[in-house]
Amino acid sequence: MKHLEHEHEHEHTHVLADGTVVTHSHGAGHGHTHSHAHTKAVLNRMSRLIGHLESIKTMVEQGRDCSEVLIQLSAVKSAINGVSKIILKDHMEHCIVDAVRDNDQEALEQLNKAIDQFIK
Repeated sequence: MKHLEHEHEHEHTHVLADGTVVTHSHGAGHGHTHSHAHTKAVLNRMSRLIGHLESIKTMVEQGRDCSEVLIQLSAVKSAINGVSKIILKDHMEHCIVDAVRDNDQEALEQLNKAIDQFIK
């Protein structure tokens, strides 16, 4: 898993738990893009979520009982929270650790905004 490299001033290398070496850099605008340790798990969960939502849509189209639909929607909401937690933890382990070390206030402000949006 390799971070996309940019030609900016701060390049970082991480060794993930599985031994993968990851290198990426932060530019002045913090608009960096890179892979995270759990990207595959997140994408798999999202695919399952999309399938689950499609099946709930079909339930509604078929006129299934509202309480059954609500139970399934509750399961999707719980699964979305689970994916969000994985993404947040991954972000904190990688980007935020770097941001704190580099005193990247913009990255920290972006995290605070994201948390405010996520937890309402």
